[in-house]
Formats: sequence, C-alpha cells, structure tokens
Amino acid sequence: MGVELRVHAFFPLLAVVCLGLSAADGWPRGLGLFMVLVATVLVRETMRLLVAAWLGLRLRAILFLPIGGLFAYANPESQENANQGSGQFAIALAGPLANGAATLVLIAAFLGATGDIKLFVQPWITSAYLLRSMVWMQAGLALLHLLPAYPLDCGRLLRGRFAREHGLSPTGRMAAGIGQGLALLAMVGGMFLHNYWLIIAGFFIMIGAQIEDQGVVFQSVVDTVQMHEVMLTDFSTLSPSDTLSDALLRCVHSLQEDFPVVRGPELVGIVSRQRIVDALRNDGNGYVQSVMSRAFQVARPEDTLGTTIRRLTAGRGLALIPITESGRVVGIVSVQNLMSSMSLLAEQRRLERQETGD
Repeated sequence: MGVELRVHAFFPLLAVVCLGLSAADGWPRGLGLFMVLVATVLVRETMRLLVAAWLGLRLRAILFLPIGGLFAYANPESQENANQGSGQFAIALAGPLANGAATLVLIAAFLGATGDIKLFVQPWITSAYLLRSMVWMQAGLALLHLLPAYPLDCGRLLRGRFAREHGLSPTGRMAAGIGQGLALLAMVGGMFLHNYWLIIAGFFIMIGAQIEDQGVVFQSVVDTVQMHEVMLTDFSTLSPSDTLSDALLRCVHSLQEDFPVVRGPELVGIVSRQRIVDALRNDGNGYVQSVMSRAFQVARPEDTLGTTIRRLTAGRGLALIPITESGRVVGIVSVQNLMSSMSLLAEQRRLERQETGD
C-alpha cells in the first residue's frame, strides 16, 4: 500500500522471551507463541491501514511494536485529519474492533471444530495451548487499547480531546507522561501478580510513550525555527547552458552535493553532483539542462523548518529545497547541511540566553 514498514528492535527480541517462557514445552511452541503475537498485531494494523486508506490519509511509515503500530503521516493534512474529528475516532476504534472481531471468529471456529479447548482455564496465554492463546492474545490486545494510556487508542482519544483546548504540544507531553506512569504501574503490578505479559505490555507502552514524546518535542522545536535561520546563504548555482564538464569543475571546488539551476534570476531546476558524474561517464559531455530535474519544491524564508522537513520527506529522492524570495534564490536547505545548521543554531541561541541573563 506504499507504506514503509519498520519493526522496533525490541520486537524480534521478544521471540527470545517467548522461547524462555516456553522452555518446558520446547522451542517450536515458544516460536509458535511469538508468531501468535505477530499475527495479533498484523490483524490490528491491517485494519487500521484499511481505515486510513478509506479516510484518504497518506501514511509514510508504520513502526511496529508488540502493542501495535505507530503511524507516521506523509503530510501535515493527513496528520491533522487523523488527530481530530471522525478520522480520529475511526482510527482509534479500528484496532480494538479488529482484534475483538478476530476473537469471536476464532472462538466460533474452534468451538465448531472441537468443543473442548478450555477457554477459561489459566494460564490464558501459554505455549502449551496455542489455540487458547490465539483467542486471548486477540482479546487482550483489544482490551489493552481501551486503557487511557498514551499511545494506546483510548489515550489518543483523550489527548485529542484536550489538545483542542490546550494545544497539541503541551497536551502531547502530558499524555506521554501519563502513559509512562500507567506503564510503570502495569510493570510493577505484573511483578506482584507474576504476570509476565502484563510486564511486557507495560514495558512496550513505556517505549511507545517515549517515542511519541520525542516526536512531540522534535515537532515543537522545528515549528519554532524559520528557514532564514538555518538556510545556507553561501552557495553555488549552475546555469542550464553550462556544459557538464564545466559543472563538474564547479563541483570540485564546492562542498555542495546538489545545485540549484538558474536562468537569470529564475530557478528552473536542480541537479546533483552524482547525476553530473553519471551523465559524463555514460553519455559524454553535454549540457546541464539535459540532466537537471525539473521536479522540485521551494520554500520561503519565513516558512518553518517543520514544513520544509515534511516537504523533504514527502518527496522521494528530494535532497534540496531552494529558498526563494520574489522569485530569486536567496538560500538553500539540504539534508546534507541541515543537522549541522540546527546544532549551530542551538548553540547560538544558548549563547544569546546567557548574554541576556535568561
């Protein structure tokens, strides 16, 4: 569906935990228990993907955790629609409904095949009885997301409600803190009750809350930085009538990887150093206009860094955004220089605060 799938490093390591908990039953059953968990998460996230597609939301990536996936949206419009109104409720309800429906289907199938699967015998989730574990894993994940702990589904709904009144950034920080607190309680409770799955759930709720908290902090920072604060003002340009050999000579004396191509004051394209080298090797000398890309986006000096980063990540292969003012290129922002510019800007702001005594 055009969405990048990522798996958190701790998710595969959970297979080792399942093997350890299933030592008495043999490693095949331990691996089977882990696959039951994977299937449970896939049921949930497949339904959420379908609902997101039905709502017209564009996703860039999903990060898989054992408690479910964390969505990264491809544009601010999709993120805004997913965090408010009917879209927010649809995304939040999709996961629990999918796992709840899967629970009922599995119960009906197993009871139809055999009337003796002992659904209510503890432990409910164990490698010794994988059929029973399939049912309760689905039911458990559905019930888990009814807890008001961010980033679980119910916690997201509560965050969205308060965000409309107090703003997304402060509400997100508060929701992430509450989620981490409830996760800690779940882990402590699991230790007292000797419930390993409660400990695991609490651990991954805390991981998810930390990831979301970092995202909120990052967003709050980049939305306060404007492009004129981090853009490169000392840069080189090329002309579409430049030969590739002349352009390569310019590349030798520049640290830039990508160059704006201008005709007079007008921006007409973008070309990369590697594209110039490849064209010279394969086709011999020619002109820059034959290899430059005419698909590009521009930003204004007053645009926020957050908006520009979303443009960089939304455009596949987009590595450079020219900053234009009255049709003239006044700066550039590239992935290559962005992190160094941000660190230097942070240091500059720190020194300014020291000088003012704040």
